[in-house]
Amino acid sequence: MNSATVRKLLVRGMLAGLAAGVLALVAAYFLGEPNVDKAIGFEEAHSHEHEMEIVSRGLQSTAGLATGVLIYGVAFGGIAALAYCFALGRVGRFGPRATALLLSGCALLAVYVVPFLKYPANPPAVGNADTIGKRTTLYFLMMVLSVLLAVAATILGKRLAPRLGNWYATVVAVAAFALVIGVAFAFLPVVNEVPAHFPATVLWRFRLSALAIQFTLWGAFGLAFGELAQRLLNPRPAKAATPSAVTAPG
Repeated sequence: MNSATVRKLLVRGMLAGLAAGVLALVAAYFLGEPNVDKAIGFEEAHSHEHEMEIVSRGLQSTAGLATGVLIYGVAFGGIAALAYCFALGRVGRFGPRATALLLSGCALLAVYVVPFLKYPANPPAVGNADTIGKRTTLYFLMMVLSVLLAVAATILGKRLAPRLGNWYATVVAVAAFALVIGVAFAFLPVVNEVPAHFPATVLWRFRLSALAIQFTLWGAFGLAFGELAQRLLNPRPAKAATPSAVTAPG
């Protein structure tokens, strides 16, 4: 793949990430924000200290949310497009659309779902401010480990395929990934800082909405980027003019 094609795919990846970010923003606003408001209400009701708001809640839930989600979508869209350039043709006989969806699904699993299972997202009022650095480090450690293990599992599956066949090689690679991830889950520290009497329904709905936002983002990105990549890499041939469409001269 030449540099011009890579550049075009990068631009398309960022555009697809922006489009997916818009859909994720809608999901975040309607699914996530109501639970954030409930968590903030719980925090204010049980806190004896009243801090001055530097940024209003209204601005946080609109412009602040939009800025964060859209930048996230564009950034990860660009990174995913570069990964796509490397993966296309190397992970099986998949076309541009199927490769985009496969890459999007794997990214969702490795970058978000696996770390989420160990260190799930928490709303405001959940978590000790003194341990935020430790919790952030553990989360990113889990995410990096998950991505590296996903790459290692892919390489393992490719090397086993000539001997075991694609099906059994895939099963072995997935099992190896799950086994090592399970060991990591067992040895990494557990973080549980949910306050007593915090509404379980709010916590559950917040975490479900966090998952829904990521599924929306990566699902929409896979579909949009797959279509853009398909049109770039496998353009449709121009239809020949039919005899009836040709006009006689004069």
